[in-house]
Amino acid sequence: MVDIAITTLDGAAGEKVTLSDEIFGLEPRADILHRVVRWQLAKRQAGTHQTLGRSDIARTGKKMYKQKGTGRARHAQASAPQFRGGGRAFGPVVRSHAHDLPKKVRALGLKLALSAKAKDQQIVVVDAFSLGEAKTKAFKEQIEKLGFANALIVDGAEVEANVKLAARSVPYVDVLPVQGINVYDILRRDTLVLTKAAIDALEARFK
Repeated sequence: MVDIAITTLDGAAGEKVTLSDEIFGLEPRADILHRVVRWQLAKRQAGTHQTLGRSDIARTGKKMYKQKGTGRARHAQASAPQFRGGGRAFGPVVRSHAHDLPKKVRALGLKLALSAKAKDQQIVVVDAFSLGEAKTKAFKEQIEKLGFANALIVDGAEVEANVKLAARSVPYVDVLPVQGINVYDILRRDTLVLTKAAIDALEARFK
């Protein structure tokens, strides 16, 4: 079990909370983390890029000139890739870049990402994260009190509306509800900030 102090919104240390070893105490594995991040980024690709192939070019299909007797190379239509204005050979087509990854590997990857942050002492636990008004200035002052500038903040089932609005224009700080937590966003930020509600939800999820 990992004991970590709950940080108040003023930056002071409060009572301690115990983090489960099954979620936050695993030995990190770079190979699993790499597989999950690659799966996430591949699924994110739009795959809408496409070029015109030989059959897509609006040109006559007539043979350019006779096969023999000219002393020139043998050619068919002018839509062949070697000619200016011809179709592209082996160009990209619309497709999905997504690939399968077992659910158990995805779940393990999330646990390993949380464990890696815990091992590096890059987890901050707060009782709750809220703001009195939806002001970016107030949000910046709040995270300065907590002592981080590059972080992922994970709240409970819903992020408070004021926090969601105030955090939109703050660079290097992401705010997510607990159901949106993912390996890529955890690893790309220096600090992981979890509310007590987020920890309870994660423990219930992996119970």
